[in-house]
Amino acid sequence: MHLYIRYILTAIAVCFCGPLQAETNWRLVWSDEFDYTGLPDSSRWSYDVGGHGWGNGEEQFYTRERTQNARVKDGVLTIEARREYKEGRPYTSARLVTKGKGDWTYGRFEVRARLPSGRGTWPAIWMLASHNTYGQNYWPDNGEIDIMEHVGYDPDVVHATIHTLAFNHTMGTQRGAQLRVPKSREAFHTYSVEWTPEEIRGYVDTTHYYTFKNQRLSNKQANFRQWPFDRPFHLILNLAVGGMWGGAQGIDHAIWPQKMEVDYVRVYKADDGTAVESQSWGQVKVDER
Repeated sequence: MHLYIRYILTAIAVCFCGPLQAETNWRLVWSDEFDYTGLPDSSRWSYDVGGHGWGNGEEQFYTRERTQNARVKDGVLTIEARREYKEGRPYTSARLVTKGKGDWTYGRFEVRARLPSGRGTWPAIWMLASHNTYGQNYWPDNGEIDIMEHVGYDPDVVHATIHTLAFNHTMGTQRGAQLRVPKSREAFHTYSVEWTPEEIRGYVDTTHYYTFKNQRLSNKQANFRQWPFDRPFHLILNLAVGGMWGGAQGIDHAIWPQKMEVDYVRVYKADDGTAVESQSWGQVKVDER
């Protein structure tokens, strides 16, 4: 999750509204329906822990296995940010990851969620590379797929974004789109991406509003700098407080606690095999290093 120049996103996006793509038959291969009570299932989720700002100047300390910040009850996962000091940070929250417990190359990634409300909230549903395969730096060389982000000072506007070495916010070249989702903070909506060797498509419910194409298929000069998305990625669910984007208009200290609620997380693979490359993830092309 990284800083954005928000209004650039729409201008550089390739998007349209319409029904879900019908040409691929998706088969469910991994899910958490949250049909239990207590901490998130440790066979599916682990935690990123710490309060160093996470590259964005965020205010929270992410905790591990603490029900005040991450818990499952009545079929819903709740990630809660609270105004309380821990390890020198004024807020606590949780950042759940599937790394090592769920890593995938290509597929449909679907999360049904209800978002928090208020200035300073910054929930995210996103993906990072599970291996440091490409380039000199883990990020942005190995890519980032943001399925959904929402900043509280701009309510009911959600964002899908792609970051690579060639396209990222540090250069103002990130590729993304935004969509107004009425009642995103009152009702559950399904946020998803479909990731194939050809492109990454972003959806809210049945609305397709973003497409990022693989330039390696149309440009002989393109390489991992434009498309590092042929390696395993893992899912991340988190609720940040403040930061360079989430706190761009300050933090309302009176609104806490705030929570992102998740009804389910589902991962699908293409049943017909059309969305799977034969190349092993561990093989790095010489001309791309």
